[in-house]
Amino acid sequence: MSADDRGLHRIKNTMPHRSPILLVDRVAEVVPGERLTAVKAVSANEPCYARIGQDAGPEAYAYPAALTLESWAQAAVLLSVWEDPNPDVLAGKVELAGSINGVEFTGRVYPGELVRHEVRLVKLAGDTAILAGESFADGRPLLTVASLVVALRDVTELRPQPEAVAA
Repeated sequence: MSADDRGLHRIKNTMPHRSPILLVDRVAEVVPGERLTAVKAVSANEPCYARIGQDAGPEAYAYPAALTLESWAQAAVLLSVWEDPNPDVLAGKVELAGSINGVEFTGRVYPGELVRHEVRLVKLAGDTAILAGESFADGRPLLTVASLVVALRDVTELRPQPEAVAA
């Protein structure tokens, strides 16, 4: 797989996430329908660090756990739609995150570190995928996810229905 097949261009053409909430930089490896490894480089220029004062200590720069989990979930979405991409949230099938279970944070990540997300497809039932996996910060365990449900739904099913005209 070439760099073009797994870089930012491919990611943006696979799912609708965009800056500042696009939290996956590169797909390192993908076996469609089985597993995916994605990479997120944490930078001191992340929007979450914009309001940290000059006198803040190192712990102030721990990357937020919610963003770490969101980044892993984006890698999971990439695996679930890799063979049927949809970069347009207004057309086709939209990715919806359902339940997430067994989330355990085992470490923290800081600017300058590389996060590696490993995602496995546990089960596929129609347009619904169950995924699991882990994240590592420069090789250290960071996060474990026992299961995430991703459902694909046609955008027409999600649009508000026009109100019935009163007689």
